[in-house]
Amino acid sequence: MDAFEAIVLGIVQGLTEFLPISSSGHLRIVPAFVGWEDPGAAFTAVTQLGTVAAVLLYFRRDLLNIARGWLAGLRDPVKRREPDSRMGWYLIVGTIPIVVIGLTFDDAIEDDARNLTLIGITLIALGLLLLLAERLADHVRTLEDKTWRDAVIIGLAQAAALIPGVSRSGATITAGLFLGFERAAAARFSFLLSVPAVVLAGIYQSRDIGGEGAVGFVPTALATVFAFVSGYAAIAFLLRFLASHTTAVFVAYRVILGTVVLALVGAGVIE
Repeated sequence: MDAFEAIVLGIVQGLTEFLPISSSGHLRIVPAFVGWEDPGAAFTAVTQLGTVAAVLLYFRRDLLNIARGWLAGLRDPVKRREPDSRMGWYLIVGTIPIVVIGLTFDDAIEDDARNLTLIGITLIALGLLLLLAERLADHVRTLEDKTWRDAVIIGLAQAAALIPGVSRSGATITAGLFLGFERAAAARFSFLLSVPAVVLAGIYQSRDIGGEGAVGFVPTALATVFAFVSGYAAIAFLLRFLASHTTAVFVAYRVILGTVVLALVGAGVIE
């Protein structure tokens, strides 16, 4: 992988990690469209560390308050009922499903799930599910209304994003909407929940960087830097956008892209 390819894929990773259109799917689709090699699951996971760095910077005050509240709750049972302490536990509980399922189906996720036909189908399916959530959602709950049940359900939705094309943010935002949360609140929790999951995945997959058949360290690092920059911009954009718009544009994009991918695979243009 040369520097230009690394920069392009880094920007793609950053933009699509937080928009509900699937970063892992795009990191498989874009190379297929332009004739590049599939960068692999390890490259995807490690470049996601750039996007999690964007989350850490953008939500630094929120995350610091959550960490302080959670630690205070460990020492004082009374403080465990405070919002920041509870949010810390919700993030932990919401991360468990993706860790368990990711470790259990590691080989299938790295190989079989990167099939372009499957990605096309999941792009369309999750897009239609997001549209249904928009139609049925109440859009009234805030993060202060979050419960243990919400954390478990959204955590399970996040685990579904191990399949490229589903979209981690798309799945968690969709689950949040079904649970009645405001769009911006659903997106905010989605971004916060990404921190432990993406950090753990990046560390776990980093063992394969530079190995036989894998992308080297330098292009991966370059892509990670650009993923951080574009990811920060995507967070700021999406939170402002969802404050006054629906997710309809992302639904349309997913359905159109998924249809194009399936058509090109069916015609033998891409493999």
